[in-house]
Amino acid sequence: MQNNLAIGILAHVDAGKTTLSEAMLFKAGHLKRLGRVDHRDTFLDTNEMERRRGITVFSKQAILSFGESTFTLIDTPGHIDFSGEAERTLSVLDYAILVISGSDGVQGHTETLWQLLAQYNIPTFLFVNKMDLPETSRNALLEDIKKQLHENCISFSDRQNDRGFEEEIAMCDEETLADFLKNDRIDDAAVASLIRERKLFPCFFGSALKLKGVDDFLNGLQRYTATPDYPDEFGAMVYKISRDAQNNRLTHLKVTGGTLTVKDSLSNTNSARLDNLSGELPWAEKVNQIRIYSGEKYQTTDKAFPGTICAVTGLNHTYPGLGLGVQNSYHSPTLEPVLSFRLILPESYDPHVALRQLRELEEEDPLLAISWNQQTQEIHLQLMGEVQMEVFSQIVSDRFGMEITFGKGKVVYKETISEPVIGMAHFEPLRHYAEVHILMEPAERGSGLHFDTACSEDILARNWQQSILSHLKEREHVGVLAGMPITDMKITLLTGKAHNKHTEGGDFRQAAYRAIRQGLMQAKCLLLEPWYQFRLNIPNESVGRAMTDLQRITDDIFLSSSDDSRTFLTGSAPAVQLQNYSSEIASYTRGQGRLSYTFMGFAPCHNQEAILSEQNYDAQRDVENPSDSVFCFDGASVIVKWDEVKEHIHLNSGFVIPQEGQQSTEAAQAVYRANTHAESPKKSQADSTLSLDKASSSLDKELQEIYEKTYGPVKRRDFLPKPIRAHKKTEPMPLKGPAPLIYEKPDYLLVDGYNIIYAWEDLNILSQDNMDAARHMLMDILSNYREFHDREIILVFDAYRVKGGITKTERYHNITVVYTKQAETADTYIEKTTYQMGKKHRVTVASADGTIQLIIGGHGALRITPRALRDEIEQTDADISDIIKKNHQRAKLSSRITLPK
Repeated sequence: MQNNLAIGILAHVDAGKTTLSEAMLFKAGHLKRLGRVDHRDTFLDTNEMERRRGITVFSKQAILSFGESTFTLIDTPGHIDFSGEAERTLSVLDYAILVISGSDGVQGHTETLWQLLAQYNIPTFLFVNKMDLPETSRNALLEDIKKQLHENCISFSDRQNDRGFEEEIAMCDEETLADFLKNDRIDDAAVASLIRERKLFPCFFGSALKLKGVDDFLNGLQRYTATPDYPDEFGAMVYKISRDAQNNRLTHLKVTGGTLTVKDSLSNTNSARLDNLSGELPWAEKVNQIRIYSGEKYQTTDKAFPGTICAVTGLNHTYPGLGLGVQNSYHSPTLEPVLSFRLILPESYDPHVALRQLRELEEEDPLLAISWNQQTQEIHLQLMGEVQMEVFSQIVSDRFGMEITFGKGKVVYKETISEPVIGMAHFEPLRHYAEVHILMEPAERGSGLHFDTACSEDILARNWQQSILSHLKEREHVGVLAGMPITDMKITLLTGKAHNKHTEGGDFRQAAYRAIRQGLMQAKCLLLEPWYQFRLNIPNESVGRAMTDLQRITDDIFLSSSDDSRTFLTGSAPAVQLQNYSSEIASYTRGQGRLSYTFMGFAPCHNQEAILSEQNYDAQRDVENPSDSVFCFDGASVIVKWDEVKEHIHLNSGFVIPQEGQQSTEAAQAVYRANTHAESPKKSQADSTLSLDKASSSLDKELQEIYEKTYGPVKRRDFLPKPIRAHKKTEPMPLKGPAPLIYEKPDYLLVDGYNIIYAWEDLNILSQDNMDAARHMLMDILSNYREFHDREIILVFDAYRVKGGITKTERYHNITVVYTKQAETADTYIEKTTYQMGKKHRVTVASADGTIQLIIGGHGALRITPRALRDEIEQTDADISDIIKKNHQRAKLSSRITLPK
């Protein structure tokens, strides 16, 4: 008995896919009444928007039992704008049904679906629909299908007892042909095997609306399908995320091995992912409920067996394409949007709230690629076309009550590299430490980003390597040509360094990000644009005009076929060049021409210089994506430009990129891995990093040199002087009468950020060129100052002109940074804060605004001028230098550390 075969139904829009699903369910006895798309009452179009538009937007399933077989039918969207939803279902299919319209034949999107089915290696049945319409010829259609799709597409309609039918099947495979000649027959098992191996593609003809050919088709499915073998160990493939009417998060998956039981604990920590150091943060969650859907209704079950398509609740970390248990995750989708749009929110809507809500939709459709532009304070997303744009707007309105519009669509560009390069970065603000070296190599077009490590765990502990890989994966990295996302690269961790006391996870995040950018700044970069494969069907009299137009667009043009009246031209061209060409074709062919195109992938941009000039992107001014490193010299943090990092870097990975004509980069990596894993000294993480607390312990030569280069000669703890305060605190003078006010700890220093920036000459000059850089420099100065003063620092920047702004507080190293909300100045925030804190804490306000003294004085706070604050900071820096010099002198009197040979 056959059980739980997952069969997906795919088609070009309006081919009759949903109608065929309805007919199959009706003929199998699961529906009492046959629904129709135009009547808005089909079983699988459960969403009101789908019924209203007459198209499928979301993939849905139905259970179909026929004879001894049980199928899970998955109806997928046919419109090209929702092809991403269709592609996500392919990872869980045992078989596919490709529906072709008898009136239109093989269309552009039909070819795209055929290529996807081949890529995912899915056995496929074909159903040619609408054969009840006039001027449909079975023989002509079959010939076109053989020509456009595969020569082994063979008609199965009303031919099961035809000897010529068996001969056609035998010709599909040499071994089958030999058996046929020997035995003079082909059994059903042999036919099913050929279908399973994609050597044979059965074609059935009929009319789903008129129920013609549907019984024959169902019999063919039952007769020529076979249940695959499943492993005993648990495995599952996630293909979809959705939410029910109660907003419960549903993870749609297929069980590909073992058994799934309610209350089972699922996690992403299977051995394959751990061994590959994928960088994923581990999680484990319990299955609360298992649902078997059929249409919009479902039944719950305690167990799901192999082959079952189900939806489970209780999982919050899953995503489409994730493999659970022994199941591997599948690769990135082939189909991607080529247009990016700016989302325009209602005037009063908080963009941060909107972004959080839209992330929920991005979980369900990852191809939306929702992003937040910090500099412009805008939300951007990627869409396939106008229909998806309209549907997305309706979904947002229905689910969140938010009415959105879109800016003008722009073509999505990407960036890559043409040659290998090593990127390196060092991140060492005071009390932080991380260094990362990575190898970046160009990869095959369309392969996306792949991450790996060649670093020995004796050099950098496993947890730090996982942290680096996790940080590399967690964000979308942009290139240095136009600030577009990077793609088609293999990024390999070569080496890195941690500090056993001062390194935190965020340090490696900064070092990894900067290493990517530093490598890109050195690399030979390419701008990529989306390309389409096109097929132009035009009358013969319009061929000359079409060839002239296409030759202006691309050199890749072929005469596919022609007959007495029509010509087919095929080729590939940049997507931006074909965007508006359909309307031109309709004009000069008087509506008789038809252009169909499918996404081919990203290729080098045909007008790179023009696009770069239009984008006007300056990588060195992109403060959100810095390429420089941060070193610590003489106790102070110093920013080192990307092109000078190599001179100051602490490590040498030892990896050399092979020159042209030498061994391949892959071979060089293999040698590098072998050498570093074999020759790395066996030592603990504590021994492999600097230790300031135990300076008397033995340090290897390399670390000794690094430390002395940054801080001076190593000294023993015994001879360190006690810390010296930069300024002696003045105790309150005793007063007559009531007892003096006793303040609670800690003391607070509130700094009016922009007031200080404009008051200090160096920051003022910098702010005229780059205000964000001036803000970060002030934050770094105050962070260093805070290390030697026992009081909390709150740095306040007003954002009263930022529309819709909300109060935002963040921790920058050891200080607090506050951005005020809309219509609130820094003075207002400081006044409110000193009133709240001044009753219990000693509060000082740094500002040049004399009028604020009248206000804060009444709250018990003091004011310090920008000049006085700068003097105090400079005095602190001088005291630090004196401490270092005295430590050097004392170290000479101490016993020297003997370095291990």
